[in-house]
Amino acid sequence: MRERQWHAKPRAQRRHRGRRDNDARPDRRRGERREPDAPAILYGWHTVTAALANPARKIRRILATENAARRLADDGIKLPIAPELVRPDVIAARLSPDAVHQGILVEADPLPAPALADLTGAGMVLVLDQITDPHNVGAILRTAAAFAVAAVVATARHSPEATGVLAKSASGALELVPIVAVQNLARALAELKAQGFLVVGLDSAAADDLAAVRLSSPLALVLGAEGKGLRQGTRAACDRLARLDLPGAIKSLNVSNAAALALYVASRALAAVH
Repeated sequence: MRERQWHAKPRAQRRHRGRRDNDARPDRRRGERREPDAPAILYGWHTVTAALANPARKIRRILATENAARRLADDGIKLPIAPELVRPDVIAARLSPDAVHQGILVEADPLPAPALADLTGAGMVLVLDQITDPHNVGAILRTAAAFAVAAVVATARHSPEATGVLAKSASGALELVPIVAVQNLARALAELKAQGFLVVGLDSAAADDLAAVRLSSPLALVLGAEGKGLRQGTRAACDRLARLDLPGAIKSLNVSNAAALALYVASRALAAVH
């Protein structure tokens, strides 16, 4: 979608006097890559409990306040390892100043990712063309889980990592919707088309309304970054381009809201076909 890009101002890292080095690993700034063996950092109640319930997620370490540990026990949540009881500020020191951790944080191995070939026969997938805001990608994952999307495809570069803010924004959906990382998006779209996917790119300047486009399954919906929209090569690789027809004065949405509306329209259209 072609939309205005809003850039958040960088926040200073919070300093915590007297904290230990192994408890002082703040969220990395956008664009920085983790070391290959670095754990995914998951925090917040829904995010962590979803990870604990996922048998595919290997948990390395659990940090919890006394209240959070008591709540885990009261809810009967089974823990693969014993939690380390810490003060809330120890967890806060690991995160950005505005992070809401609810007294719990885990370090975990990244989830295994499927290959594009594994998506054969999937009903619907989302493809993200260089969407870099972790809040937006997390919100898209949450919506994707609500609409039973089989996977989210994104480029290995110019995409946020599945940790920290993204995981918190996804509110547990990271455990439900796999992320397929690809090196070249145009080639990935060609491979999806070879598997039988109809590839539809969302573009606010497209001639056709998505609701009027004849959709078929399997379906890949492609979303572009706010501001830039779909790149030229991505648009050229799509079977069709479509817009979201909005009745109001504002004709574009935040990309995560656009994803929700597009999935609603597409899921209704596919249900009518069947």
